[in-house]
Amino acid sequence: MKSKAPTSSKSKRAFLLGLTALAIFGAPVAQAQSALDGILKSKIVKIAIPIDYPPYGFMGTDLQPQGLDIDMARLIADRLGVKLEMVPVNSANGIPYLQTGKAQLVVSTLGKNPEREKVIDYAGAYSPYYQAIFAPKEMHIKSWGDLAGKSVAVVRGGMEDLELVKVAPAGAQLKRFEDNTTTVAAFVTGQTQVIATGASVAAQMISKNPHLRTEYKLLLKDSPNYVGLAKGEDALKARINKIIAEAREKGELDALSQKWLGRPAGDLPV
Repeated sequence: MKSKAPTSSKSKRAFLLGLTALAIFGAPVAQAQSALDGILKSKIVKIAIPIDYPPYGFMGTDLQPQGLDIDMARLIADRLGVKLEMVPVNSANGIPYLQTGKAQLVVSTLGKNPEREKVIDYAGAYSPYYQAIFAPKEMHIKSWGDLAGKSVAVVRGGMEDLELVKVAPAGAQLKRFEDNTTTVAAFVTGQTQVIATGASVAAQMISKNPHLRTEYKLLLKDSPNYVGLAKGEDALKARINKIIAEAREKGELDALSQKWLGRPAGDLPV
């Protein structure tokens, strides 16, 4: 009987080691798949939204967030049957908030690119968006080479920044600012000659400052807005995709786009 003791002891150790390995390596998988359950259990969904990027997200006269992204966040929370907790973000911290669990979803003019796809996942697109170069009408800008020697305002780390560095000539002076408000202000006050921004933001800027005679010059990228979520959240992604698909079929996405952008959403990628 004693000769079997070592085998029994080894079995126990192997069993314990197996449990330890399961706890260590299995925990992230269970945690990664638990976001939707956590949302439904707590009855709260934390969604990152913009507050400095009209008409997608900005503070109204009542000091409450409003805009296309805010309405979309509310639609998602309503269809999930939970309370919405809005988490204000800017272009630089939206993804870090998602990665650190400060937000479970990002609905904040989030474009899709290979770099971001390495660290986050995407549900479907919910609204149109494109970035472009804008400058005074009398300024000759017909090609990327014409930006040489000109100063360009852009949000640091934003989609416009990422796209602009790919095409800007060596002589272009890219001046980066921390958020949309200061970027627009830099152009309007003459700190820069050109601005790289979204068409909807430019439209608001142009309407408020007609004396600048600002116009569209060059297209940077046509980039629809997607709902962002952490890697591995397959159940949550499936639920959000279903919500977006139903909203598209009911015409709700077109209605939101018409309300805030003046045109329907049209055909958006799934």
